[in-house]
Amino acid sequence: PSMTPPRGNRADGSIRYRALVAEDLDHVPLSCQGAPEAVRARLADLGATAILAFDAEQHIGQLQFRRYDPLLRTPNGLWDPLYWGDFGEHAPVMPRDTLAIFCFHVGQLDATDARDGRYQNRGIGLGLLDALIAWARKNNYAALIAKHTPALPAVMGFMGGMSAPRYEQLGFRCLSSWVDAQLRDVVQQRGLIGPNDDIDQAATVGCCVL
Repeated sequence: PSMTPPRGNRADGSIRYRALVAEDLDHVPLSCQGAPEAVRARLADLGATAILAFDAEQHIGQLQFRRYDPLLRTPNGLWDPLYWGDFGEHAPVMPRDTLAIFCFHVGQLDATDARDGRYQNRGIGLGLLDALIAWARKNNYAALIAKHTPALPAVMGFMGGMSAPRYEQLGFRCLSSWVDAQLRDVVQQRGLIGPNDDIDQAATVGCCVL
């Protein structure tokens, strides 16, 4: 696959997006990015490790990414940030300079897991993704790969990811999908589906590429 121009729009004009730089490391939340030395190593390798979103000077979200590794496996399934880069037997062959999209943190004001609802449903997730596409193209990355979440809003919000239709809106192509058994259990345990929702559909994830 080759990078194509982003087709989405930053829906909320009051939000500013930019790539994370070294000077940000002591000032923005780094949860899910790993140990500081690992973040610095990825920053030196890739040029950034996330796209950040700001409301004035307040950090309100980020989209994390890493270099794609088809052999990457998560040690703790859904409960480890590496989950987003683990495609298992569905991992496609991609160009070397491919970025793997990890988690979306929309409404994140600090280093906790709390999310400010004022920033939900304002197109900020799509704005982050749109900004990443533009940044990756500017920096000559060959492709992007992402694990999409189920489209059910409650599950998508719990996971901190993006559904297949939203990726497709920005030009991604979905290559495969599968039911995540661990997610299926969590969806049931946490009551994230309604009585009329299909449990397998609510636990279906997949691989999208651009």
